[in-house]
Order: sequence, then structure tokens, then C-alpha cells
Amino acid sequence: MQIKINLHKNVPKMLSKSVKHNLIVVNSDKSNFLTESVTAKIKRLKLKLSDLEDKFLSLDDEYQAHTVILKSSDKSVFKVQTQLRKSLKNLLDENPTEINLIIETDSILWNRELLYTALLNSKDLPSRKKKVDKKSLKVINFYGKLESTDVKEIEALVEGNTLSRILTMTPPNDLTPTIYRKEIKKLASKSKWTFNEYTMPQLKKMGAGAFVAVGQGSEPQDAAIVHLTYTPKAYKKQVTLVGKGICFDTGGHNLKPSKYMYSMHEDMNGSATALGILHAATESKLPIKIDCWLAIAQNHIGPKAYKQNDVVKALNGKTIEIIHTDAEGRMVLADTLTLATKKKSDAVIDFATLTGCMAVAMGDRYSGIFSNVPELACLAVGAGQKAGERVCSFPFDEDYEEDIESDIADIKQCTLEGGPDHIHAARFLSQFLTDQKQPWLHVDLSSSNTKGGLGAAMSQVNGFGVRFGYELIKDLLKK
Repeated sequence: MQIKINLHKNVPKMLSKSVKHNLIVVNSDKSNFLTESVTAKIKRLKLKLSDLEDKFLSLDDEYQAHTVILKSSDKSVFKVQTQLRKSLKNLLDENPTEINLIIETDSILWNRELLYTALLNSKDLPSRKKKVDKKSLKVINFYGKLESTDVKEIEALVEGNTLSRILTMTPPNDLTPTIYRKEIKKLASKSKWTFNEYTMPQLKKMGAGAFVAVGQGSEPQDAAIVHLTYTPKAYKKQVTLVGKGICFDTGGHNLKPSKYMYSMHEDMNGSATALGILHAATESKLPIKIDCWLAIAQNHIGPKAYKQNDVVKALNGKTIEIIHTDAEGRMVLADTLTLATKKKSDAVIDFATLTGCMAVAMGDRYSGIFSNVPELACLAVGAGQKAGERVCSFPFDEDYEEDIESDIADIKQCTLEGGPDHIHAARFLSQFLTDQKQPWLHVDLSSSNTKGGLGAAMSQVNGFGVRFGYELIKDLLKK
């Protein structure tokens, strides 16, 4: 359900008695909202007003209203989002139908992030529990410095992030490759994207052996590479998005233990991220053509499943020695990248929950990136800071490929020794770009699932990457 946003340019001098949930961002100790009762509570808790730059104050007044107060300060987007997420949680946990957001600072950062964080965490997410009486938020009264154009962009970003989270959280029996492809086709029709897909029989005929090796292990063999295109009326640049869409990952013959197989329905998060970016860009009418390629499959075990020591030929003619069947993501992405890069674009960006190694390197608060163009990596780091979705650039030197040299094929899929598998995976993927000089960015989504939420998102599955990708596209447009 669409949440109504009422914009008010002037901050009220006092709170309305009719609305029982309020969040107030004060700017100084002269704020009208720092009443005697508020300052008394601050003093009783042995706090200073400056402490509310990192914390928040929660109050109930004589009108039975719940009010949260915090103070604005000069800090990063991520820190602003984090403070707002924590302060809003108390209010949103009470399931209000209407909320007041009051902000005294003129800072566009604080104004945007306040509405973005509140809207993001008011969206319904998948649940298979028995129905409970939950009152959804219907109205946000925003008192601050936002224009209607700001609101439309924020709504587009929230919708893109929510789409990503809904898809990622959907149970695997409700999002098989067959179902996923149908849902994408519906989205394409609604958003007026061109839709095309390459099915398993077509991919076999084309010689996409890397993708087929993974897809052939499932029954039915419903894996496919889906291609979507958003073409605005006028555009000067073009970007290519690629997403890993493994709807469930058992590990194949190298079967995962239960601890690591649990939540592997989220292994399609890269494709959900790409779809979220595409949706947000479309809704915002960004003047850039976007080609979106999704590698949709499952990694199952069975008589036809690929196995260690197999040698398969990829779409670009390279032969790959299979070392570990749980390194399936780089296999489906290999042929997808070859297809996606046959036509030149200003940048190719792929998203994937690709390696456990990246999660070890970064934890679940940052994601890692690799690029064959240092300037693109720098642009991406900056976009991450602006989005509050932080990324860190990793080495991408050619000599790492010595570790994945094969005695019987052109390249090894990975190694059994472990080591820097996140770097090996990036070097492996780069071999399947049709044009090696085309600007390419690989995003290994180690922060797609964070207990307690991350940045603006309260949910564990946080939609990381959608706003980052959107900001990066905007920066590419300016370049």
C-alpha cells in the first residue's frame, strides 16, 4: 500500500495532539521542542544535549504520545542513517498508522535520510506466519526542507530496495527459476522493459557450457539467462548490470553442511539487487539506457549435476577445469558476462553473493569491489559513501591468475587451497569479458545480510547495493 507523504516547509512550534508518534531532529539548545520536561529528563539521565548527536531520547507525554528526540550533527551518510534507524525503531515497533517527522536543520542530507529511513522501514516484507493484526503506516507528515522531486526520488529508491528485499527473502519453494522468470516477465511488462531470455536448450546450442554445467543438475532444467532493457526517450550513456540469481545453492556434489546451506535461497541476491537498481532508475526516469542480465539457476545435486574434474567449454571458447562444485556463481556469471559485454557500454557492473572469503575479509558491514579501471573503483567507493552503503576496493593484479592456471584446461574455476578466493573469483570472471578494456566493476555482496540491520535498513536482509548502484549510475552520468 502506498504511504501518503504530506510535505510541510515550516516546522511547527508545538506538537499536534492528534498524532501519537513523533520523531524530532533538533538543531540547537534553543529548539522549542526542548521543553522543561525534556531538559529535565536529559539532566536526570546525566546526559548533555550533545549526547543526542549519537543517541536519542524517548518520551511519553500527558497526551499519551510517544516522541523521540535526537540532535543533528555533521557526520557521514552511514552514521546519520544508523542513528535514524535506531531512533525510529522504537516508534515503528508500535505500528503507528500516522507519524510526524520534524527536522529543524536545513541540511539536505539529514532531511533526505530521515524520510528515506522512515519510508524504507515502513514497507511490508514477506512473512508466512499466521495473520496478525498489524496496522500499516498510512501517513507521514514531514516538516522540513524537501521538495516534491526529492520525495519522488526517495520513493523510487525505497521501492527498488524493497523489491530486492522481497525477492531475496522469498522462500526457495516459492521462488524457483520458473517462478522467478515469470515474476520478472510481469515486472518487465509493468515497467515497459524489453524482455528476452535464453533457455537451457538455447544455451546448450549456443555453447554456453559454463552456465549449462550448473543448470543441468536441476530438475526441471528451468535455468535461464534473462535480458531486460530500459530505454528512456533520450539518453547519452549506457550501463550494463549483471546479477547472480542462484535460487538455491546446495553446493552440488561438494554438498554444503547444514549450517552453511541454511539461507542459501538468498544466493540470488545479486540478481535482486540488479532488478532493484533497474526499477529505481526507471521510476526516477534517469536518462541512461540500462541493459540488465540475470543468471537464474539452482545448484542442485543429481545424476546430471556437474562434478569435480569435469572440463567444460564456456561461451567465449575458453575451457574451464572444475575444482569445486560450490563455486557455481562464477560459472553462471562467466557466460552471462560474455553475452552482456558483446555490446559496448560506459560501464559493466555485476552483483553477486559470490564468495565466503569476502565475508571473512570484510564481515557483513562492507561489500568488496574489484575493477579493471582504477577510476571506476574510486567512483564506486565515493558512490558507496553517498549512499550509506560502503564498499572497499580490493587488489586486482594479474599475477593472482597464476593460482588458477590449469594443466588440462585454459583456466581453473578456483583452488582447493582457499587463500584469496575473492580475488581469484574476480580474476576468473574478468576472463569472460568480450572486450577486456571495457570498464567493469565486480561487487561481491558480503553485506547483503546483517543481523540487526545495516545503515538505514532495520531488516536483516537489507537490500544493500540498490542505492549504491543507483548513486554510481548518477555519477557516471555526470562524468
